Amino acid sequence: MTDRVYPSAKPTANGAQLYNTNRPMYRPQPPPRRRHRRSCCCSICLCTTLVILILLLLAAIAGAIFWVLYRPHRPSFSVSTLHLSKFNITDTAVTSTFNLTLTARNPNKKIVFFYDSISVKIFSGDITVGDGSLPGFIQATKNITTVKTVLSSSSPFPDGTDVSPLKSSLKNKNLPLKIRFDTKVKVKIGKLKTKKLRIRVDCDGIKISMPTGKSPTTANTKDVKCKVDPRFKIIKWTV
Repeated sequence: MTDRVYPSAKPTANGAQLYNTNRPMYRPQPPPRRRHRRSCCCSICLCTTLVILILLLLAAIAGAIFWVLYRPHRPSFSVSTLHLSKFNITDTAVTSTFNLTLTARNPNKKIVFFYDSISVKIFSGDITVGDGSLPGFIQATKNITTVKTVLSSSSPFPDGTDVSPLKSSLKNKNLPLKIRFDTKVKVKIGKLKTKKLRIRVDCDGIKISMPTGKSPTTANTKDVKCKVDPRFKIIKWTV
């Protein structure tokens, strides 16, 4: 049996290990600058928040000054009188004649209202039983204005109109009504004027009996409340 001979590794000179001298020197990379970016974002958010808070504070101060100087209040409306002189209904149309008196009140000492022509509709349930218009007017400060008009209806009902609730009311000889006013108004406060703004006024809870012969009937409107509903979101002021 022969012995195997393994070549022995030759040691390097002086016992030192050789390296490749052409390999580039390793240089550690600097860490990413995440903290600096985060601090910039936080600074921007903080500045933006401060600007918003300052603007809100200035707006609140301006609103408080405006309120102290002018004490603004919405105008109020009421139905002074409502007379019904004619009312006939068929399955296809209604014929009616109403005499209406509207009272507008301006409680403000330094605010003037400029009203356009006012569209008027009278409803019984969902059915229009009278329509017309009121003339526009200018309402000065601390002023009460009364306007009158005649409303009528002779138009046919739209297809599919259910007139049975209206006929049931007529059997009780008591007709429930709601009056709706739509218009545009310009507001003057000192030297400032707004653009024309849409408003809607609903007067609900009116009841009137049917006329007999040539004598008109009169609705009791003493306890009728009229709700003013502004139809705008942003007021734009012009000098």
